[in-house]
Amino acid sequence: MHLTLRQLNIFQAVAMHLSFTRAAAELHLTQPAVSMQIKQLEDNIGLPLFEHLGKSLFLTHAGEELLGYCERISEQLRDAEDAFEKMKSLTCGKLKVTVASTANYFAAKLLAEFSQQHPEIKISLKVTNREQLLKDIKSNDCDLVIMGKPPAEFDVEATVFMENPLVVIAPVNHPLCQQRQIPLSVIAKEPMVVREKGSGTRFSIERFFLQHGYELNVSAEMSASEAIKQAVSAGLSLGIVSSHTISLELEAEKLKVLDVVDMPIIRHWYLVRRSDKALSPIAQAFSNYLLSENNFERKSVEHHF
Repeated sequence: MHLTLRQLNIFQAVAMHLSFTRAAAELHLTQPAVSMQIKQLEDNIGLPLFEHLGKSLFLTHAGEELLGYCERISEQLRDAEDAFEKMKSLTCGKLKVTVASTANYFAAKLLAEFSQQHPEIKISLKVTNREQLLKDIKSNDCDLVIMGKPPAEFDVEATVFMENPLVVIAPVNHPLCQQRQIPLSVIAKEPMVVREKGSGTRFSIERFFLQHGYELNVSAEMSASEAIKQAVSAGLSLGIVSSHTISLELEAEKLKVLDVVDMPIIRHWYLVRRSDKALSPIAQAFSNYLLSENNFERKSVEHHF
């Protein structure tokens, strides 16, 4: 059975007026055109929808049943129109953002601030590793991604919106905490806890040391910044992490950022989406919010030595 909205609209008009002539006038159609559409509708359903008794037109039981469905369909269409208008005016809708695990230290705050401006919007924040980030982009499972290194293996639009400085951290009782302008050669000799091979952070750290003529002295590899911070705090060795991840530890005086020559290593955070993806009004609004000049300046990072 194949019914069209046009047929249902014509049926509703005839049912309301109980007249083919008045329905045709309201719809700016000819009476034969209205009659033909009703005939096709009845043929599709397999039941008569109207009956003539004398000079009057009445709905059959099937017609009354169909009219009920038409009224509910019309109501749902009106609801859909209202929902779309609200989406365009940013008063409802959904925003799905996937972020790298390290970015969660500031992404949640950014989304909370955006949510305060648009309280009716439902926000979904997914925190995951790079492999899953790429899967989410490829499968169109999110509106926007916040990550450190945009993928080169498929087409994306990637925009820098904030620096991501990598700093050397130490337990507060480490001898190097008392020094200023520590040469990189000294740091290169120290055992270091870093992210696992394959991570964007690890790649940037190793490249930085090689560019300065040194090799990284890796004592341990860990898959999360939290694990690195805990290991350093416990006195295992020095570590290198994003400065975005350590504000609480610095405030609690559990860790110290070392003052190292030529550091921090400056990476960047990118806002990424598929090149062929059209952003919803909500996603576009969040993108504009994130990339606004004032917001960028407000999110600048301070380093405490």
